[in-house]
Amino acid sequence: MGLAVALTIALTGATTPSGLQSGGEVAAPPVSAGASDVQPAVLAVANTSGIPGVVAYDTTGWPTDRDDGPAAQALRREHVTGPVAYSVTPPVGGDHSPIWLNCGVYDQPVPNERAVHDLEHGAVWITYRPSLPAAEVHQLQAFEARQSPVGATGSRYVDVSPYPGLSSPIVISSWGFQLRVSSPIDPRLQRFVDTFRASSTYAPEPGGECTGGLGTPLQR
Repeated sequence: MGLAVALTIALTGATTPSGLQSGGEVAAPPVSAGASDVQPAVLAVANTSGIPGVVAYDTTGWPTDRDDGPAAQALRREHVTGPVAYSVTPPVGGDHSPIWLNCGVYDQPVPNERAVHDLEHGAVWITYRPSLPAAEVHQLQAFEARQSPVGATGSRYVDVSPYPGLSSPIVISSWGFQLRVSSPIDPRLQRFVDTFRASSTYAPEPGGECTGGLGTPLQR
């Protein structure tokens, strides 16, 4: 029996995530009040991250008084009270709720508009198909737990949540960048976190709040 358990752990690469609280999640409320906001198509640009497979989007020139040229296709950054129809799925930025999501692991979908606010603050958002095998979901939770806290709040600046309708089993996003992978042990996931999380180069407001918002994650 002991050999079988050891073999299972070795094959899945799973470890028990620190701080996981089974059944302790409180979902962040959806964004429903206010007028709907439709995000215009965002311009894809050259991937300068050095990470193969990353798709990059224009983040320059916003806010701006220009209404032509590349700036008009850059990710917007306004606070809006209503729901947003994003042109990229999952979103990589854009207009968002003024109240962010408390960063951490969720086992239910989270509101786009609140997660995007986290991206603005330098968080990365790992989304996965709801049908992803439980062992692989556990690996993503363990991955989040292995990341070092950022700043005095102790937050890891990583969100993990299921996301219906993904074209790839797992998608990791930051402000303006996105990577699709098939496996939770793809080494590019760590490279993505190391490059974009709380980055003063890529995040509009690095180190902004990732606690004190809405939602109680299973694991911070």
